[in-house]
Amino acid sequence: MEELDLEKLKYPIGKFIIPDSYSKEYISNKIEEIASFPEKLKNETIHLTDEQLDTPYRPGGWTVRQVIHHCAESHMNCYIRIKWTLTENNPVIKAYDEALWSELPDNLHMPIVPTLSLLEGLHFRLAYIMRNLSERDLEKSFTHPENNSELKLKRIIGMYAWHCNHHLAHITNLKKNKNCD
Repeated sequence: MEELDLEKLKYPIGKFIIPDSYSKEYISNKIEEIASFPEKLKNETIHLTDEQLDTPYRPGGWTVRQVIHHCAESHMNCYIRIKWTLTENNPVIKAYDEALWSELPDNLHMPIVPTLSLLEGLHFRLAYIMRNLSERDLEKSFTHPENNSELKLKRIIGMYAWHCNHHLAHITNLKKNKNCD
């Protein structure tokens, strides 16, 4: 039972599922989820105390503060990967160790307001570039060096929409479980 509960805490909305097809509606909906993420995240976290921000969302997991900073770092990498993909032929992207990044002083102690502001501008740019991708652009891909897999931009849009909702659910579930509103 404990293992099942831990899995639910790790993946509160489930793992990302690759869709069978990428309709215009699917792409559009996922871009809107990405565009609205910063406001949703801000609404859920701006009023939290330092003690609440420094609470892990699950045993052995990151704190709310670390999750917020991780989202900015992950989504900055996403933005750069999209730009590489649009300007190079199937580039091999640079991987990073998100667990090590999460232990750096900025992720552990920095206030969240600058990161929430960064996410606002970053997601505006992400949504803008995503909305302007052609059908041909959506088929462009990059290669991830850790598993040598090719990832198309249309899949990246779905993955990062899931990533937004995944981490937002970590925070909202923790708040619900701890009665932090």
